[in-house]
Amino acid sequence: MTSHATRVLVLNSGSSSVKYQLLDMRDGARLAAGLVERIGEASSRLVHTPLAGPDAATAGKKRERTEPIADHAAALEAVAAELARDGLGLDSPELAAIGHRVVHGGLRFSEPTVVDDEVLAEIERLVPVAPLHNPANLTGIRTAQALRPDLPQVAVFDTAFHTTMPEHAARYAIDVATADAHRIRRYGFHGTSHAYVSRRTAELLGKDPSEVNVIVLHLGNGASASAVEGGRCVDTSMGLTPLEGLVMGTRSGDIDPAVTFHLKRVAGMSVDEIDELLNKKSGLVGLCGDNDMREIRRRVDEGDPAARLAFDIYIHRLRKYIGAYSAVLGRVDAVVFTAGVGENAAPVREAAVAGLETLGLAVDAGLNAVRSDEPRVISPADSRVVVAVVPTDEELEIAQQTFALVGDVRTPIA
Repeated sequence: MTSHATRVLVLNSGSSSVKYQLLDMRDGARLAAGLVERIGEASSRLVHTPLAGPDAATAGKKRERTEPIADHAAALEAVAAELARDGLGLDSPELAAIGHRVVHGGLRFSEPTVVDDEVLAEIERLVPVAPLHNPANLTGIRTAQALRPDLPQVAVFDTAFHTTMPEHAARYAIDVATADAHRIRRYGFHGTSHAYVSRRTAELLGKDPSEVNVIVLHLGNGASASAVEGGRCVDTSMGLTPLEGLVMGTRSGDIDPAVTFHLKRVAGMSVDEIDELLNKKSGLVGLCGDNDMREIRRRVDEGDPAARLAFDIYIHRLRKYIGAYSAVLGRVDAVVFTAGVGENAAPVREAAVAGLETLGLAVDAGLNAVRSDEPRVISPADSRVVVAVVPTDEELEIAQQTFALVGDVRTPIA
């Protein structure tokens, strides 16, 4: 690899979409970003935004096109063409690697990994525990390999950060032989976000990550909590799949497992129907018909009882996890909110810590109301535990991990 290969393309391949960002790892600058959605449909849509490049006049000017894009191969070819228009083509010698978000890495993958046939086979073996995500991730990797077979493809796993959990936190209390035979245990997800945010929180406190205990609340349409002790995850709310834990946009989160038996026996629902109910028709949308927290808060302010109940259930679950992870950690230095809801919904942050003064938690109303893209403390100066908002950056985390693995060691990472 030449010394000037400092760019990383980050790909997040879904079942019918591809999100991407191109970053320069000399300073972490974003050169381009975009999304291809509705892949396989007649109305496929590509939105591309150049953020830097040879033509400064085009920077920040979004380009959008709607046309049939048959598959992921066609999608990535379209992305490559858009990047080439900006002088940022995939054939550039400045491109060091392509980093792929892979949702499930099981126990084997605790670090970013250069993809080879054996790695692909293992990701495929994990499809039964991530049937919605790993197949799409595999498609993205294979498509990128076909486009640039000479370039390192790096898998960065959502589960990797959580592999440090002790067995007493990761194991479910079921028959050990059955659990081992079918890989049933707590894996956790959103790991790149939890890793990035916990590290940035330590920086905000002016400390090394090894000195800080943090509860991270990643609150988006998907939501998860983690207990991070000295930079290492010791517990997290999602489990074998991303269904467990907090109330989410469309997922139920924690539920008595016997509910599934009840629905099959009494309601006559199939396994697939129950899966659809719990993953896509539950959570906030199941409670009140909306999964957008902004809309729910508007309805709460107008006195809508269904929205009020949905909000209260959401907050109750959050508070339970804050309390539980305070007990797990013993000493908490910071509780930090991140992702779309966590970063932008001040009422959620206020309600989540209200009444938890005995745990050292409080928010300053003025600080909490401030909107900013920067990490910030929102608790009073004299609080025993810092409450903070730290915007997540999963793409930068994936790019940094990718470049650290394959990049030129003479080029510093931002």
